[in-house]
Amino acid sequence: MKSTSASIPGLGQFLADYPQMVFRPRTGKLPVLRGRFDFTAHHREAGEIQDTYNLEIEIPTTFPHDVPRVTEIGGRIPRELDYHVNTSDGTLCLGSPLRLRQLLAADPTLTGFAANCLVPYLFAQSQRLAGTGGFPFGELAHGLPGMLDDYVAMFGVKEYRQALEVLRLLGMKKRRANKLPCPCECRHRLGRCGFNSRLAAVRKVADRPWFRREREAIFEIIKRYKE
Repeated sequence: MKSTSASIPGLGQFLADYPQMVFRPRTGKLPVLRGRFDFTAHHREAGEIQDTYNLEIEIPTTFPHDVPRVTEIGGRIPRELDYHVNTSDGTLCLGSPLRLRQLLAADPTLTGFAANCLVPYLFAQSQRLAGTGGFPFGELAHGLPGMLDDYVAMFGVKEYRQALEVLRLLGMKKRRANKLPCPCECRHRLGRCGFNSRLAAVRKVADRPWFRREREAIFEIIKRYKE
């Protein structure tokens, strides 16, 4: 478990953009960025916000293939599901796993993560904490329903079961998946449907094992809900 500053894409630019954040390597643990995160962001309808949060950003050794975990350590954001905070460990729920990977793939650096994943979340929290609005970038339901709603939107299907079938197909080799019925339910094989191009774009975001693990994790959550 070893990451050096030179091996983390965009670290230098991130520290220049957010000078109150400090990079801290840790023996036997993942490195973190810790300190005051000052940002300014603008939304067409919600206006401009300047705000500050004390954060700890844990950087996986596999970054940018995997997404950093962020914890708000200043006590401003309540550790509650209603504020999109994972109550089990206090990390911020920035979005569905696949959505975050998609955003990070567009700019696979720490500055890209900050701009595309972290700042929109903090902007929304600042609005909510100030009592001036909700989530101007769109708010998902909490937990599993929100994740599945996001996957339905990302995949362009209508129902949860179709989204889960898309994840199953993404976990297969393309040749095998193309022989199976298309999850858009057009009654054609996937390989003969235009929906296949949508899956081709999503395949660039993660490998087959990741999609299999994600689908298995969702079924584990469903199982716990039923118990």
